Amino acid sequence: MTGQVPTSRVFPPLYVSSGDVAMDRLAFFHILEKLKTQKRTGWVDHKVPEPESISDHMYRMAILAMCTSDPTLDVSKCVMMALVHDLAEAQVGDIAPREGIPKAEKQRLEAEAMQNFVHEMLHDSPAAQKIMALWNEYEAQESEEARFVKDLDRFEMASQAFEYERNHKMETLQPFFDSSLPFLRHSEVQEWGKDLATEREMFLKHNKT
Repeated sequence: MTGQVPTSRVFPPLYVSSGDVAMDRLAFFHILEKLKTQKRTGWVDHKVPEPESISDHMYRMAILAMCTSDPTLDVSKCVMMALVHDLAEAQVGDIAPREGIPKAEKQRLEAEAMQNFVHEMLHDSPAAQKIMALWNEYEAQESEEARFVKDLDRFEMASQAFEYERNHKMETLQPFFDSSLPFLRHSEVQEWGKDLATEREMFLKHNKT
């Protein structure tokens, strides 16, 4: 979404189990902090003041999942999926297309990170297996819940883009709308998207100079 020259990302080494279940579990708890402190790359590239973190994004997605009125969805699963779908970024970071890392390599790095969390940190515990299953389901995009959460990912990004436009007078964020709202598939999220687009149109019209 930018014309910047790709930069070389340095990935930290994967965690190696200490053999102590309690210490390894704490290592997992601590690595989650990176989701709170790492800023989302797209906003950083567009020089958004005080951009959101990865966990900021996932948290709102989880709340959005709770707001659905679709009785066919497993809402609890959607909430949990929203909270783990970017979990691998605690290890590899928020990789942006402009970095030149092929999609297949990005997927490999993220899967490797998840395996590291599950096996080396969480020792294949039932919780670890559930986290992995949710992440794999989201990545596969085959279930209704996974596709719904993907739409929440798109809608949340568009919502955040509008908020940056409104709060910081940003004028370079159109690509974030173009790559999200037209691709919403779930009927309810499509309605949310239309409402957001209307709100944005009114805002831009009112603030047009």
